[in-house]
Amino acid sequence: MRAALFAATLAGAWMGAQPALADEPDDVAALRARVEALEKGVRLSGYAQVDFTIMDQSSQDEINWSTGQPLNNDRFTLRRGHVRAESEQGLISGALELDANTVNGPQVRPIDAEVRIGWPGPKPTRTPWFDATMGLMKIPFGFEVQELDNIRPFLERATVLRALFPGEFDLGLRLQGKWRWLDYQLALMNGHPIGEAQFPAIDPAHAKDMVGRVGVDTEIVDGVRLRIGASGVTGTGFHTGTPPTKDVLVWRDTNEDGLVQATEIQVIPGHAATASQQFHRFAVGGDARLTIRAGPLGDFNLLAELVWGSNLDRAVVVADPIAESRDLREVGWYVGATQDLGRYFTVGVRYDSYNPDADAAQQLAANLVPRDLSFSTLATMFMVHYGLNRLLFEYDKNGNALGISPSGAPTTLAADTLTMRGQVSF
Repeated sequence: MRAALFAATLAGAWMGAQPALADEPDDVAALRARVEALEKGVRLSGYAQVDFTIMDQSSQDEINWSTGQPLNNDRFTLRRGHVRAESEQGLISGALELDANTVNGPQVRPIDAEVRIGWPGPKPTRTPWFDATMGLMKIPFGFEVQELDNIRPFLERATVLRALFPGEFDLGLRLQGKWRWLDYQLALMNGHPIGEAQFPAIDPAHAKDMVGRVGVDTEIVDGVRLRIGASGVTGTGFHTGTPPTKDVLVWRDTNEDGLVQATEIQVIPGHAATASQQFHRFAVGGDARLTIRAGPLGDFNLLAELVWGSNLDRAVVVADPIAESRDLREVGWYVGATQDLGRYFTVGVRYDSYNPDADAAQQLAANLVPRDLSFSTLATMFMVHYGLNRLLFEYDKNGNALGISPSGAPTTLAADTLTMRGQVSF
């Protein structure tokens, strides 16, 4: 009898406050009130990630005078320190998450702020059939963009995703849900993520981006789980105009005699202002995850993702087809695998490649020849973990085709890194 009343009380608490029955015993009524209070309360969680870059080949004990920032990366860094508060009241829920880090000096910023209304699905998971969310949220593209930072086995996301979706969070309105093995997401967003180089978390134009993903999550056979998805984004980018300038009188002391000569005076004419412009940008992608339970060892995971886009790079090599007078095609992908070694250890490897301009060319003598601008990273990691608490070591062999040799010829920049990360969750 009491078990049935307890189950009814929990069900009533999930769907919202219900009036107590007149013939309820006092202890059951008190339990109902307590469960309702817990459901309406605020749940706190968070984690901290501290990195020690043991070795970075590109580091120098010098200052980048164009930005004023040091060029040394061999240091301790608070990579992420997140505190999250969540509340659920029947069909209405919300969350606020703050991030503290020292990547570019000490800073605290909102990273997730959501207001949601949803219709819970069937028990036992209660995964919503339909959920509408407005606020600052994950961009619903692909798998790794939406993967939580304290869950992802590798230090950072693949280069193509950091270039096209910097910061992973944007402001907008999202509809999502799940039915059996099918899940869907569709969002209308500003199109300027919080990690963007030009206009982070603000929108200089009224046009919005449309982004979404459709995925399948199913267990093929016992112990084998497959997750695949297709994603797309379309919207507009923003080319900043220029202000008007006046004529400028310049004296160049070409003979270095300290005297003004008529031939040393030059007038640089001013220019009229140019208006800002918008341009079309888009990307499509596919992602796949295959998980196999490998007996006492644990899970074996295969992961892959491919993205093809145009004019969407917003962080690594910022795309501006107005300035380039042509569209810039972007192609990126990664493949990887992880293997648990018992309960407390995991090893993994991932290779990713990203070309920010597949049509790039350079002039060699009298010929215009194609040039490969690809970035690549071969990441090898070893992790010791207890729950969501981790100690992770990762060696990244980085290929950067934007390097320049002393003779001025293109070369690969030496930029390999070895990093140790400690993570604690609460």
